[in-house]
Amino acid sequence: MNDIRCTWANMANPRYIAYHDHEWGVPCHDETTLFEMLNLEGAQAGLSWETILNKRDNYRLAFDGWDAEKIARYDDAKVADLLANPGIVRNRLKVAAAIANARAYLRLRDEGLTLDGYLWGFVDGRPIVNDWPDGARPARTDLSDRISKDLGKRGFKFVGSTIVYAYMQGIGMVDDHDRACLCRRRR
Repeated sequence: MNDIRCTWANMANPRYIAYHDHEWGVPCHDETTLFEMLNLEGAQAGLSWETILNKRDNYRLAFDGWDAEKIARYDDAKVADLLANPGIVRNRLKVAAAIANARAYLRLRDEGLTLDGYLWGFVDGRPIVNDWPDGARPARTDLSDRISKDLGKRGFKFVGSTIVYAYMQGIGMVDDHDRACLCRRRR
């Protein structure tokens, strides 16, 4: 197959190809997936996305299928289990962030909001389609700055502007596929 993909996609990793072709830049409105991706992008901080993607199934098991209500109730024993789990990134701050994010998400819902409505409201429900020359994507934008700041005020953790921009790409709020990429040509 000679289809051209974005230059960042590792063609040797089937998970990466599937992620690139079927998720990255594709609008997502599923609450569980939106919550999962927010936490996975935070877990990725300082690491490669490929590392997290390869551990994604382990994360789903370890974090109860990303059930925010369960995660919000995690106690010290559960945190200890997570920190001993070699299938995820065993970083105390990142585990604590997932718990804080579950609680912040539940507060958002208590306000009558969903992640879907909240996030997509920043772009009027329509993805931003960029055309960066030579795949020179920014690490952050004014919009990711604004969303990052608002998420932080709401109690979410590991939501700096760079993480939020990657999240926006991952959930399709932003479509940054390369000009020659087969996914861009499918639009």
